[in-house]
Amino acid sequence: MIRFDPPAATERRVAERAAVDAETFAREIVTAYRPVVLRGQVAHWAAVAAGRGGDRAMAEYLAAFGGAKPLEVLIGPPAIEGRFFYADDTLTDFNFHRQQVPIGALVAELLRYAESGEARPHALYANAATAPEHLPGWEAANPLALGIEAPARLWIGNATRVATHYDTSINIACVVAGRRRFTLFPPDQLANLYVGPLDHTLAGPPSSMVDPDAPDLVRYPRFADALAEALVAELEPGDAIFIPPIWWHHVRAFAPLNVLVNYWWEHRSGDAFLAMVHAIGAVRDLPAAEKAAWRSWFDHLVFAADADRTADHLPAAARGIMGPPSASRSAKIRQFLIGMLQRS
Repeated sequence: MIRFDPPAATERRVAERAAVDAETFAREIVTAYRPVVLRGQVAHWAAVAAGRGGDRAMAEYLAAFGGAKPLEVLIGPPAIEGRFFYADDTLTDFNFHRQQVPIGALVAELLRYAESGEARPHALYANAATAPEHLPGWEAANPLALGIEAPARLWIGNATRVATHYDTSINIACVVAGRRRFTLFPPDQLANLYVGPLDHTLAGPPSSMVDPDAPDLVRYPRFADALAEALVAELEPGDAIFIPPIWWHHVRAFAPLNVLVNYWWEHRSGDAFLAMVHAIGAVRDLPAAEKAAWRSWFDHLVFAADADRTADHLPAAARGIMGPPSASRSAKIRQFLIGMLQRS
C-alpha cells in the first residue's frame, strides 16, 4: 500500500490577514468565497486567556458555565487514534458512539487524560454544543463582534480528527485552546475526494473516504490531484478561520484538551443538496440523449450567468417560480413541488 505524506515545503497555505472589524469582514472576507485565516481575531476573549493558563485553568473555565443540558459527546476507542469514521469497509456502522455527558464530567475526563499523559486515550469530542443551551453566558463573556447573527457552537475534546467534509452554511471557526490544523479543498475537487455515502453519514454532510494524513493512493489514486490543490492552515489559540460554503475541510486537533468555537450562518446551500439528490433519482439514469436535453434546462435556468433573467420575456405577474428570489417565490416553489410529487 502506498502512503503519501506531502513535504511541508510543498504545502499551499490559506491566505492570512490580521483581525478585522465587522464592516471589513462583510465587505472583503465573506464576499470573496475563499478561506482566510484571521490571526488574533479572538485573542481578546476571556476563554483564550483562561486557556493560556494551562489545561486545568481551561477545564475550570468551561465547567464554571455549568449548563444544565448535557452535551452530545462522540466517544471512540483508543484504536481509532482520534479519527472518527466508519467502522469498516461495509460502511454500515461507525467506529464511535454518542453519549449525553454533562460538561463537568467531560472536562474532568479530558483533564484526567491530559494530566496522566496516557498515550492512547479514548477519543472524546463534544459535538457542536450550542452555547445558549449548554454554556449559558459564554457569548456575553466571549463576543465575536463580527456582525454575525448565529449562536456560538463549542467543540471540546482531545486529540481528534474530523473527516474531510463540507458545510452548507458560511462558517467561521475560532480556536480557544490547543492547536488545530485545517486542510481545505476547493469545491471543484469533489471528484478527487471519493465521497462516501450521501444518506448514511458521520454527522450530517457526506465525508471523503480518504484519510489526508495517510492517503491510500492505490485505492484512491485521484486524491493525489486533490492534494495538489489543497490549502493548509495551522491555527493557534486566538486565531480564526473563515470557510465558505461547500469548501471541503479536514480538521485535526493536537492537544489533550482542545476547544474550538464556530458560527454557522446564512444557510445557503442545504436545499441545493436536496435538489441534487432528487436529480440523482430523476435525471442521472435517463438515456444519454434525454439526459443531455435536461442538461440544457439546468444550464439555462440554473447555471447560466444570466439565469435570473430567463423569464424577462414574461409579464412580471406570470413569472411565478422563475421570478426573482423572495419569500413569496419560495412558498410557490414549495407548493409546486409538493403538488408535483403527490401526483408522481
